[in-house]
Amino acid sequence: MDRQLNIEQWLARSFPGSDFSLAPASADASFRRYFRVNFTDGEKREKLAGPPQEFLGPLGGEPSAASFSGGSLIVMDAPPAHEDIRPWLRVQRLFHDAGVHVPEVLASDIDQGFLLLSDLGATTYLANLTDTNADDHYRAAIDALIRIQLASRPDQLPAYDRDLLKRELDLFPDWYLAKHARFDLSDGQRSELETVFAKILAINLAEPAVYVHRDYHSRNLMVSDPNPGIVDFQDAVYGPITYDLASLFKDAYVSWPEERTLDWLIRYWQQARQAGLPVRADFADFHRDYEWMGVQRHVKVLGIFARLYHRDGKDGYLKDMPLVALYLRRACERYRELAPLLRLLDQIEDRQAKVGYTF
Repeated sequence: MDRQLNIEQWLARSFPGSDFSLAPASADASFRRYFRVNFTDGEKREKLAGPPQEFLGPLGGEPSAASFSGGSLIVMDAPPAHEDIRPWLRVQRLFHDAGVHVPEVLASDIDQGFLLLSDLGATTYLANLTDTNADDHYRAAIDALIRIQLASRPDQLPAYDRDLLKRELDLFPDWYLAKHARFDLSDGQRSELETVFAKILAINLAEPAVYVHRDYHSRNLMVSDPNPGIVDFQDAVYGPITYDLASLFKDAYVSWPEERTLDWLIRYWQQARQAGLPVRADFADFHRDYEWMGVQRHVKVLGIFARLYHRDGKDGYLKDMPLVALYLRRACERYRELAPLLRLLDQIEDRQAKVGYTF
């Protein structure tokens, strides 16, 4: 049976006698889909019909009652054969308890992979950011990130450890270089790249560890009250403190002058120190960590975007590759240890210019 029909039947059981419509809200790079549920009768509903279904399982707790007048809610559709909604539920509880604005869970059906959520609206930072409002939005994002980091405790989320960081780096030679750029590494180049990867990992893993959203950027921050609303956090881990800052200020989908992002980074560093977070005492050391964390992320993202295109047939991320490559190039130009990686980027771009192949 079609999953959308299953969702409609689930909602009809939860809201007996109510009129509603279901429309696509968004999709992401995984198998998850989101639908916006609009209620058309305007009747005030104080609670869902019947008890919530399998809410949070072993995590315990009860959902707040759904109280709204008409309005809309969001259904997450996560097919169980491909997606496990329990990590999302776990992180939702951790971030909610940290005091940031995440969707409220109103009902769940874990067996079918359905969640009924409060609606944080349809306006992402990406859609709303302007030169005038950017400072306010990024201040709000910094404040929320610090609250998440202050709530961090070990053993609550998977570790962002060497194995995971290295698997992400390996997406670059496997998918971006070999599959997308059609570039065959020589034995010497592969050895040099592995040496660079080891240096990147050494700096990343020496950072203090906190909760890491892992995709804390303009597409996953919603303009809302309180601002920001935070979504798409199911892949959160416990790892390097600068990771989400690299996601936020070196965003694959929007760019700002480096002088401006440096101001935002300094603001974060000052607030984090005042809040007692374990950032480096010297800003130069902190900035170095941030730069090398960005290198890890952008190497990974180029691999992911290539894989989404070649394996999954999703070409929407191809247009974002040049900005990611530019961030990576700028960092590689600043650090002599990254010279082998810079040479690879030079060779790929030179070949692109000669043959007219668009990456």
